[in-house]
Amino acid sequence: MYNIEEYKNVIRKRLSNYRYYHSLCVAESAKQLAERYGADVQKAEVAGILHDVMKESPKSEQLEVIKAAGMTISDLEKSHKKFYHQISGAAYAKAKLNIDDEEILSAIRYHTTGRANMTLMEQIVYLADFISADRDYDDVDIMRKKVDESKEAGMIYSTAYTITSVIEKKRILHPDTVEAYNWLINSQSEKTE
Repeated sequence: MYNIEEYKNVIRKRLSNYRYYHSLCVAESAKQLAERYGADVQKAEVAGILHDVMKESPKSEQLEVIKAAGMTISDLEKSHKKFYHQISGAAYAKAKLNIDDEEILSAIRYHTTGRANMTLMEQIVYLADFISADRDYDDVDIMRKKVDESKEAGMIYSTAYTITSVIEKKRILHPDTVEAYNWLINSQSEKTE
């Protein structure tokens, strides 16, 4: 159904060696998590391969692709380039690669910020991006242990980590990330009541 080799060729041409390797690692992690949690493995691999397809593209090109796909970008997202690539990545997959599967598109769309009521596929790609084999940030071993413990533990830890690190760097915090964290904490407390 999906041509993984074609998508690898697409990102090979669009990304640096570092980002290309990262995308392959995220795809592999996404496949493993999909197998573990009972999601579609091929869709997870596609979303993982393509999640950063627009990461290194100029802002103007990203905005053009978003417009061509009929997608929108909020004023907050326009004000900070870090948020562009998840939206433009989903737009690129839709407009340029003719992927119309909402599971794949939304997994790409929310892989950086997360959001409330995340689908299983969205959570898989979000976590895969955090724990892929190429990652070496300070808490990566803790993050991997949390994901091994459970999807929920990994999601709570990763969203808290994102919020804390963004605040420490005095950068803009996307409201979707806060809503994801609140949704996760609320879901967790509902399970324990």
